[in-house]
Amino acid sequence: MKNLYKITLILSLFFTATHVFAQTDPKPNISGIILDETKKPADYVTVVLFKASDSSMVKTAFTDPNGTFYFSISGKGSYYYKASNMGYQTLKSKTIVLTEDNQKADFGTAQLIASTQNLKEVNVAVTKPLIERKMDKIVMNVSNSAVMTGSTALEVLQKAPGVTVDQNDKISMMGKQGVLIQLDGKQTYMSSADVANLLRNMQSSDIESIELITNPSSKYDASGNSGIINIKTKKNKNGGTNGSLNGSLGYGKNLRGNAGLNLNHRSQKLNFFGNYNYGKFERDNLIAIDRISNGTPDTYFSQVGESNRKQYNNNLKAGLDYFIDKKNTIGILVNGYFNHGTEASANNTFIGPSFQKADSSLITNSLQTNKYNNVSYNLNYKSVLDTAGSEISADVDYSRYNGNDGSDYANDYRFENGNSIRPIIYTRNNTPSIIDIKAFKIDYNVSLSKTVKLEAGVKSSWVKTDNDLQAEEYVNNIWRNDIKRSNQFVYDENVNAAYTNVNKQFKNTSVQIGLRVEQTNSKGNLITKNTVVERNYWDFFPTLFVQQKLSKDNQLGFSYSRRIDRPSYDALNPFIYYLDEFTYSKGNPFLKPQYTHNFELSYTLLQKYMLSLGYSRINDVIAEVILPDAASQSLYQTNANIATNISYNANLNVPLQLTKWWQTNNNLNVFYLSFEAPDLAGSALKTGKTSFQFKSQQTFTIMDGFTAELNGSYESPLDYGTLSLKARYYIDAGLSKSLFKKKASLKLALSDIFNMSENNLSSAYPGLTYSLHQKNETQIGRISFTYRFGKNEIKPARRRSTGTEAEQGRMKN
Repeated sequence: MKNLYKITLILSLFFTATHVFAQTDPKPNISGIILDETKKPADYVTVVLFKASDSSMVKTAFTDPNGTFYFSISGKGSYYYKASNMGYQTLKSKTIVLTEDNQKADFGTAQLIASTQNLKEVNVAVTKPLIERKMDKIVMNVSNSAVMTGSTALEVLQKAPGVTVDQNDKISMMGKQGVLIQLDGKQTYMSSADVANLLRNMQSSDIESIELITNPSSKYDASGNSGIINIKTKKNKNGGTNGSLNGSLGYGKNLRGNAGLNLNHRSQKLNFFGNYNYGKFERDNLIAIDRISNGTPDTYFSQVGESNRKQYNNNLKAGLDYFIDKKNTIGILVNGYFNHGTEASANNTFIGPSFQKADSSLITNSLQTNKYNNVSYNLNYKSVLDTAGSEISADVDYSRYNGNDGSDYANDYRFENGNSIRPIIYTRNNTPSIIDIKAFKIDYNVSLSKTVKLEAGVKSSWVKTDNDLQAEEYVNNIWRNDIKRSNQFVYDENVNAAYTNVNKQFKNTSVQIGLRVEQTNSKGNLITKNTVVERNYWDFFPTLFVQQKLSKDNQLGFSYSRRIDRPSYDALNPFIYYLDEFTYSKGNPFLKPQYTHNFELSYTLLQKYMLSLGYSRINDVIAEVILPDAASQSLYQTNANIATNISYNANLNVPLQLTKWWQTNNNLNVFYLSFEAPDLAGSALKTGKTSFQFKSQQTFTIMDGFTAELNGSYESPLDYGTLSLKARYYIDAGLSKSLFKKKASLKLALSDIFNMSENNLSSAYPGLTYSLHQKNETQIGRISFTYRFGKNEIKPARRRSTGTEAEQGRMKN
């Protein structure tokens, strides 16, 4: 708490300076409320105030999350406003009058009307586009997409603009790794492998939208150099008692499916909500690796392997909100998953003086089992302080994760003629792991005036991970401890943080400045070898955002932020895991955090055409590397700090209405990545390449409630660290039909129609020659059905951001 006190003191000084900056604008005296077509508050609606006498524009504002807008006007006169938002008709208000005696006016409440279009005498309501650009983020609306049906969250992410998922399920955005994944604004605190597992187990039917935040403000945790991907899950939007049932089946080479139930009950004082989803998945994977081990003479390894993975997943969420009065709410939230599965693999490695001639082979069969359980508890409180939207919220969190990975290996080494070189070697290992996370945070925001808003908050988190690798080898018909590999690794981390943001709205300019201070204490203890790595450090993370309205249809934005990425828990874990005797992976307990400077310039035309230009520099970048082990002629994968990564990127998003029945959204991301390391495992690394990603979505309205989609993606060759990746591409298609007066929907989809999606990579590390080919089961047909029941007029359950989101993003699922 002493460190947290220091941080709070520093932020108080910053707050004092920004508070002076804030006292420059008169209090608002004109207000109003905008509702959408469902009579719920409509946020971020453009409201333009005009003089009634000559229709000249006076000021522009945006509605807040409560649908409220404000203007500060001095003097007398008559005024009206026009409100506009994509997908809605322009709304014109009545006229109000300010006099010398009455300087306050309220336009009251007005409701937007959805735009409609007439197609062969059928009235078709406009739905949300697949891609939307908002002030600080890009939003991909998943719930209306037929192509997304029956997909996992990880498969959905691959279709997001600027997002890439590689052969090891590592997620990149705008060409950069280190993305922070959040669920409903909450950090997941899991390792990258576990985040991928979590997303692989989540269904598209649970997802409302995906938010891509490339340059987050100081309110967010400073981790995530590439920004934040926030996955917003569906909430029952209605009250009384309501819910939905959903189910899907998919088939490629194997059958997969899931079913789920969502329930919501809301009364005047209570809101209870919960959901449960069960999924069973099976997929095949093919991997082939050719490599050369330098020596006298060189040795050639040609490896082919197949695996079959089965996964059984149970995901649940339950929560309760109690409305103490109109301004105060207290709630509890429980999240959990209980997942288990197996993966059976068979690998055959041919070894010899060339790829055409082998003098021996290594046959490796393995069976891996996994079991991941996690339960998170959240207690939260929120108080609305005034009608201007000022509020304070607090969260207390506890999460406990239990995992267990087990593996059995049989290594059979033979001559070319099939005779055994040695007896078959049997090994096995068991790795139980426990992760405890505790956190609390307090957030406060206040409207100091009509044009000035202030945010501030504090947070502390405590994480302890305990991983125990129990490795054994079968010797003389007895399983014995393998002292070379058995080990225990315990990692403790405490992060204390405080932040403040101040936002000032001028006539056509919005400026936000922020500062986040974080103090980190960490200790990694490799118990068996008595190796301790301890770090204590302070960091300051400033942010700056400027939004300039050039004209009615033109907006320019600039942002800067400094960010940090701490190593994930599994990357620090030094344990060795074998694919076979010549291929393995291991962690690196000596990893340091990486630091990023992010700059972004954005331009928006007509509130829908978007261009952004970005630059970032990462020092001590943490990258996945594949390196040679000369002593054992092996190839191994690990993580390393490889000095510097510089990135330039340009992203263009163009939605088009080609005809009344044909809409398209197109996203082009062009970027240049360079990596430089003077000494990486004894060699210098210097790479640089310009690459691009293009994604296009076509939506066809066949008739009312019946749509079709066609999606395509192409990713050009890319160099990342020591990896040189070849081009990747795929095409998906889908159909969607609403039924039973729009209470139900039926969706059909076929992913990777031509079965083209695969991963091919080679070495960018000097002196190392290998090529890797990987083909997952990607050509899958799916059918999905959803039925909604209950009342349709009550507000949704609250979304809240808990205090353990960042830490859980670094764990296994």
